[in-house]
Amino acid sequence: MIKVGIVGGTGYTGAELLRLLARHPQARVEVLTSRQEIGKRADALFPHLRGFCDVVYSAPDVATLKSCDAVFFATPHGTAMQMAQELVDAGVKVIDLSADFRLKDTQQFTRWYKHAHSAPALLREAVYGLPEIHRDEIRAARVIGNPGCHATATQLALLPLLAARAVETDTLIADSKTGISGGGRELRLGFMFSEASQTLTAYGVSGHRHQAEIDQELSAVAGATVGVTFVPHLTPMIRGIHVTAYARLLNPELDLQNLFEQHYRGEPFVDVLPAGEYPETRSVKGANICRIAVQKAPNGRTAVVLSVIDNLVKGASGQALQCFNLMFGLPETSGLDAPPLAP
Repeated sequence: MIKVGIVGGTGYTGAELLRLLARHPQARVEVLTSRQEIGKRADALFPHLRGFCDVVYSAPDVATLKSCDAVFFATPHGTAMQMAQELVDAGVKVIDLSADFRLKDTQQFTRWYKHAHSAPALLREAVYGLPEIHRDEIRAARVIGNPGCHATATQLALLPLLAARAVETDTLIADSKTGISGGGRELRLGFMFSEASQTLTAYGVSGHRHQAEIDQELSAVAGATVGVTFVPHLTPMIRGIHVTAYARLLNPELDLQNLFEQHYRGEPFVDVLPAGEYPETRSVKGANICRIAVQKAPNGRTAVVLSVIDNLVKGASGQALQCFNLMFGLPETSGLDAPPLAP
């Protein structure tokens, strides 16, 4: 049994890791940390885990975490980089759900996250944890920078088009909508029910942190610098991300449906819908699945791609577990093969 530690197990992504790992056939949570909930059982804080998870919160301690085979960081940015090197040196695999190991350029990290990176050597080694692009590198990795939720849905929408060199690279648009859980579990005015319900709000229009990783990864796929106009919006739902991406086609006669079906053939967690169907966020609730639909706009020159994920699963904890499975040579679907929830 693979011994797992979770640092920061009191937020939504930490709770989702506990839920997914509770049914993993080859992993067991041995260490669960929190500075505020020391001594409490996880199922006392999250009653939905009662009968599935009885691990007790302890203070974050690197010496204790070294007893694990893998450690997930479900923490704000700036935490994982302080502890990761010592864990890696002890032979522990690190999967970071924050942004500490996503960006290869330390100057870009400082620009977007407003402080210097304290582990630049480990950052250079880290692998960006999007299996649909980096599956082989993830298998050999010691450190994973788990992608952001908006970034995951956006990249999966545009990846086939850029890999095929089928679109202009400087006019891409990604209009993204996210549920409130994407903002975390902290008490904040803008995420209160009476403030966020029955309204739609754009944010980060002049620059959102996920922009940097979108540009980094898609430019590598395209073999050239891409220009993506990315605008996120907050919607009054709990879970889900819906991206509508627009790309100018170089060949209007291109068979988009076939392109996407062929690109994602064999991918366990990407579902290309039949022509004419549209994905819904509720169709992926609780599951590590990205559902995608593609068609041409009426002008015949623009590809319109619809991409939906659960921001807490494929957009966070599920994708982290997918990477964990690859790192330990397990079936990629282990612990992730349950169908979505409905309604």
